[in-house]
Amino acid sequence: MGHKTYGSVSGYARCPEDGKTGWATMNALTMGLQHELGISPVVASFGPTTMSKLQALGDIGFGWDKNSNIVRIIQHGLFCKGYWGSNENYGGFGVFTVEAVKKLRVHMGLPDGGMGTDGGSVTPKIFKCILNMDAYIVVPGGTEKIRNIQQWLNSRYWQRDAYSIGPCDGFYSRDVQKSLVIAIQYELGLAPNGNFGPGTQDGLRAHPVREGNSGIFVELFTAACVFNEPVILRGLNDTEVRTTFKSDFDSKTRAFVEYFQKFSQLYGSRDANYGVGDYDTWAQLLVSMGNPDRAATGSDTRFEITASRARWLYDNKYRLVGRYLYDPPGSTLDKEIKPGELQTIFDAGLRVFPIYQDNARRLSDFTYAHGYQHALNAHALASQYGFNRGTTIYFAVDYDAQQGEIDGTSQGGIVPYFYGVAAGLASQGRKYFHGVYGSRNVCINVTEKTGARFSFVSGMSWGFSGNLGYPLPSNWAINQIKEFKVTNGSDTFDLDRDVWRQGGEPGSNSVNKKGGPADSYIAYVRKLYDHAVAYKAANNVGTNASRLVMEYIRHEKYNGVQWWWLANSYDENFVEYCNSRGMSISETFTDPITGYEIDATHLMATANGFLENPDPPSKEKAVGGDVAGWGGDIITFWTDWRNSLDKYPAPLAFCQAKLAIPGTVSSFGYTDMIEDVDGYQLAKFVAGGGKVVDWMTSYYTGGGGLKRFRNHFDRRWQTATNARACCWDILAGPAGLKVDAARLWFITKRGAILPADYVVTGGEEKLAEFCQGFTDRQLTLIGLENRKAAQYRENLAAFRKQAAKRAAAR
Repeated sequence: MGHKTYGSVSGYARCPEDGKTGWATMNALTMGLQHELGISPVVASFGPTTMSKLQALGDIGFGWDKNSNIVRIIQHGLFCKGYWGSNENYGGFGVFTVEAVKKLRVHMGLPDGGMGTDGGSVTPKIFKCILNMDAYIVVPGGTEKIRNIQQWLNSRYWQRDAYSIGPCDGFYSRDVQKSLVIAIQYELGLAPNGNFGPGTQDGLRAHPVREGNSGIFVELFTAACVFNEPVILRGLNDTEVRTTFKSDFDSKTRAFVEYFQKFSQLYGSRDANYGVGDYDTWAQLLVSMGNPDRAATGSDTRFEITASRARWLYDNKYRLVGRYLYDPPGSTLDKEIKPGELQTIFDAGLRVFPIYQDNARRLSDFTYAHGYQHALNAHALASQYGFNRGTTIYFAVDYDAQQGEIDGTSQGGIVPYFYGVAAGLASQGRKYFHGVYGSRNVCINVTEKTGARFSFVSGMSWGFSGNLGYPLPSNWAINQIKEFKVTNGSDTFDLDRDVWRQGGEPGSNSVNKKGGPADSYIAYVRKLYDHAVAYKAANNVGTNASRLVMEYIRHEKYNGVQWWWLANSYDENFVEYCNSRGMSISETFTDPITGYEIDATHLMATANGFLENPDPPSKEKAVGGDVAGWGGDIITFWTDWRNSLDKYPAPLAFCQAKLAIPGTVSSFGYTDMIEDVDGYQLAKFVAGGGKVVDWMTSYYTGGGGLKRFRNHFDRRWQTATNARACCWDILAGPAGLKVDAARLWFITKRGAILPADYVVTGGEEKLAEFCQGFTDRQLTLIGLENRKAAQYRENLAAFRKQAAKRAAAR
């Protein structure tokens, strides 16, 4: 009826005649309704004027015949929503329309209105719902649990003036979040507006809930808990903790609240409000900044941290500060790190985390090309400042990006930008990880789709749509909750107050850190191993002590879902046990054989993965353990080649130029390969009953590593044919769930084509060439090892002499 009936109406916008429903269709129906109500010009929104005109018209039900076009608009809206709005009585409110409205009302959680033709009336609020895109049945990805709460809210509050009937689609969204706040405000006796203002805050302070309580506030509280599930419980076997909507605060609710408080870093087991729905917990459940005045030890600022500012931060219990690597041309903010500033921060007992922002306030700032160039610039600047390998750089999204902008449009996109960031950092040898700063929704999407290591959440932007209806990201490390001005004597500066999550972002307390000698590192590992043995005995823990050592050393850099499914999580209690005894992560040491610096965190992560995933029966097949070592690196290297086609169209040439070549920066560098083969051999030693400290002693001081590449090749593949086939299998073969997950994580989530899809499109020859390049490099490394055997023995002998002197000096 639309275009023929309303095409000439002032303001009317035609919708596509494609047989598909959508906002254009619903807006067209809304504009038709406005015309029938006497509104001119019509507009594509259901505003207060439309509502007031409908309210004056009254409810519309069986036999209503004042305006057949209005009835037709109802019927078309019902059809668009999947309800059979009419049969032959088109334009008349007959039995079919009544039954359709009854069904809709029940799906909304409302009473159907009565028996027979007495029910099924359309109130003004229901009319508005018929002309929007809300769903009232569970849609893909939604849950019945959330839908039940949505229906409960509608059933209890739908006749209240400030409450709008919400969707019942099983999704927690900004509209549902606002509905919940309005419900709370009604129960507090306030004039509802959906905002988390002072009156709501004071009311919730007066309404804590705890075990043994029951009633409406428990219902509202447990609804908020369901909206914020699951809570990820980290441990040796990570689990998702969930809860239920209920009217009684029982022991299971208390347990969930405890997990949520730990996850959100509100309280621990020794705090009085642990497991209690106090104000801070209410606030954390309802708004992204939670209570902005709660305890926090992190911060960030665009201002230089001078010695006096650093003292103020430390005296006020801050221990982490975020600072900017870059201030783009034309900026007047002068926000980049100043010469000597990092040392000032360290001298005050503070840690720092680096932020990279180049405008980042509109969609056009975010393209793949921008991300790639920004990554190169961030890498160069971080290296100039001396940030150590493994530091996370947080790339900013400083506006309220909508879902379509996050996914990507023809103008750009947040996710494509971060594909570029990941590729750019990989091209520089993966010295640094990428993190993301933005709304909860931005952080969730960028993490899921591009593998961001940590999320720095802009929680204080509580009005952002991306912070409404979304839980904290599982990898949140920093939550920015308040901006304020610091007055420090005569000095003033702006500071953002951040909750710094324990066990997440470690922060940097040094720069230009170099690895010490291997004997010192072995002594460190021995101390960790002794702690592991004592911890096992004291706590009746069955975990292998060598595995505990591996987990401790890698747990800061190599954690999160992309590692937990591969090597399991880590024992947080053991981490606390060691830290309470003065231990900390020692990241690097110098290989006494080659003289190169070894990233021990990568080595131990590799060993941990191989320990959990044994070799396959066939040497030409790949398994999850390979992903922890060479396999994960070659998958990443494939993505790097696909992002370097302009310069290296031939994969063999790319391998010859970039793969594991001493002194060459690459996503799969020479030291990466050393750490892969050493980690593999360590895992096999421990799996055979050995101890990590014994292996390190024999390997790095006893000469076991002199033929590392030969020994690794012989044990893992034996022949070049097997190595080539195994490389193909890990990239494109049916290699199992863990390998498939790695491909998704390191290829698809970096914006590159999967090798199997590439083969289907005619790329079989080039994939074979790529695998040949990998195999050739293995043989070349063995040859290099043979040619340098004499030099390596001399290096080892010199190291032993120096180690003996160090031992004598101790």
